[in-house]
Amino acid sequence: MLYSEIAMEKPVHAFKDLFEQLGLPSESEAIKNFIEANRPLAPEVELADAGFWNAGQASFIREELLRDADWAELVDQLDASLR
Repeated sequence: MLYSEIAMEKPVHAFKDLFEQLGLPSESEAIKNFIEANRPLAPEVELADAGFWNAGQASFIREELLRDADWAELVDQLDASLR
């Protein structure tokens, strides 16, 4: 496989999949409502430390970012959406 083929691979997960993984409603309107209800997240607050997560959700977010796993790109996208 060529480098250009690797770089152009599609993400393993969709944004709605992240919401499902977090145990949240994943319909487009529900995602929009979640983001609107929880933004803006203060710049000094790490996403995983936001008050709207339960312990399991916060742990998942921290672990995936630390591992730079498949979910990390989507967690970053969610973080940006909440800023």
